[in-house]
Amino acid sequence: MVARKKNITEQAAEYSTLALLLPVSTAVGWFLGHLLDKACGTGFINIVGLLVGSVAGFVQLIRQVTRDTHDNDG
Repeated sequence: MVARKKNITEQAAEYSTLALLLPVSTAVGWFLGHLLDKACGTGFINIVGLLVGSVAGFVQLIRQVTRDTHDNDG
């Protein structure tokens, strides 16, 4: 399958979502951890959720950049 070249609008849309990816995933992780803290009566799960959300955001960011780099090689 031959990949078509993306126009500037498509590229801008993809990279603007990448700009929001990391802060949103971090906030969602913290929020879910906060809810679990309230449900369990603890005070540390929100930090774990924050870390998990951050790692998930970085992993997705690296996947997208790797995919874009691979697409542009050929």
